[in-house]
Amino acid sequence: MKILSAIIPCALVVSAPLSAETLSNTHVLMLLDAGLGEEAVIAKIETEQGEYATDTSTLLQLSARGVPSSVIAAMVKRASIVPEMSDSAADPLAPHFPGVYLYDDWSNEPRMWKIDPTSSSQTKTGGIFGYALTGGIASASVKAVIPGEEARHNVPKSTPVFYVYLDSATGGMSGTFSTGFGASIQSPNEFSLVALSQKKGRREARIGSMNIAGAKAGVMDKDQIPFSYEQVAQGVYKLTPEAPLEKGQYGFIFAVGGGAGPGLVGSAGTAGARVFAFGVGD
Repeated sequence: MKILSAIIPCALVVSAPLSAETLSNTHVLMLLDAGLGEEAVIAKIETEQGEYATDTSTLLQLSARGVPSSVIAAMVKRASIVPEMSDSAADPLAPHFPGVYLYDDWSNEPRMWKIDPTSSSQTKTGGIFGYALTGGIASASVKAVIPGEEARHNVPKSTPVFYVYLDSATGGMSGTFSTGFGASIQSPNEFSLVALSQKKGRREARIGSMNIAGAKAGVMDKDQIPFSYEQVAQGVYKLTPEAPLEKGQYGFIFAVGGGAGPGLVGSAGTAGARVFAFGVGD
């Protein structure tokens, strides 16, 4: 019976499902306290994912606890390894360069497509005749003009999925990613998803308006397409439109600055626009 009682717990351990874990200083101490040899502990540190505190104070505490210098050295070395980043890995939790990505799950091999921001090359004013004719009672719109009639990346489905990676996702502290003009994204909530009008050789997005009451810079509420987002990891957000998108051209717009007058709408609001554009449809 003693032999059977010893076999059963072992069988349970073997049959238990294995799960990935992130090693830490605490795990290393537990393994050493359990009597695991230095070589085995070092091998585990070198081959498994880990997050180790290796500041001077902590290293002195580890040494005082009797942790061998070879084990401490392995922890320091592992902590200093910068994770290899990608701009195409399909796994959303894999390290990616900061930016906006389109998740490709329709190809034979899923992957991410990094969407580089497109600058608005110029601005265009619409409805200016009515604005002038009515003395500013009718509104004039200010549009960002984006070169090209179609985006580089096209989605053959009406429910695309996007991921936003901030600096903090790659070990940085800022929790942002730069968009130019010295401005940075801190949350997907700063984006506006809009439909882009296709014109000959260009696309347009309304990004300001002005009338006798003043001027507004940024995407108008009625032009915004609702989307939801959730944080899936530190500095990593998943974005999805709340309703299927019709065939056409779209973009996530980040507009820098604002304006309080007709001149400021064009110079501050629209000139600072960055558009992460994509197409929907075959």
